[in-house]
Amino acid sequence: MTRRTQLPDKLFFKIGEVADIVGVKPHALRYWETEFAALRPKKTRGAHRQYSRKDVELAMLIRQLLHDDGFTIPGARKRIRDLGRHQRSSPPEPRAQREVALRAELLGLRQQLAELRDQLVEAETQPVKAKPLQVTVHKVIPVTVSRGPEA
Repeated sequence: MTRRTQLPDKLFFKIGEVADIVGVKPHALRYWETEFAALRPKKTRGAHRQYSRKDVELAMLIRQLLHDDGFTIPGARKRIRDLGRHQRSSPPEPRAQREVALRAELLGLRQQLAELRDQLVEAETQPVKAKPLQVTVHKVIPVTVSRGPEA
């Protein structure tokens, strides 16, 4: 298995693509998913794994720790946890800040949509109250009905 150093410009990757990029077989990635809680690719309706760029980068780090640096799985787990703590304590990058702001905005919109949906459901279940109509007559005009030409 050969390793690629640069990730293709994609949002999601299939398990075979990730295996090629990282330089391991797909079964190793599936095993790592059971051992490393942070490595959790999304699964499609057909149960196919979709790895994000972050997942691929984590898999590359796991491979480096296990194969290149000689860590055991528990040691690699601890090292990844320590790296995560260090990254959380440093200020987020501008792109990360934008993503957080966008995520918050999307969550707010989602909440508004849920409230609107609830209002629509409530409106459908309540009986319609007919309001009495008020008609104001300003002028009465007599209407004659023409029956057409008489023979």
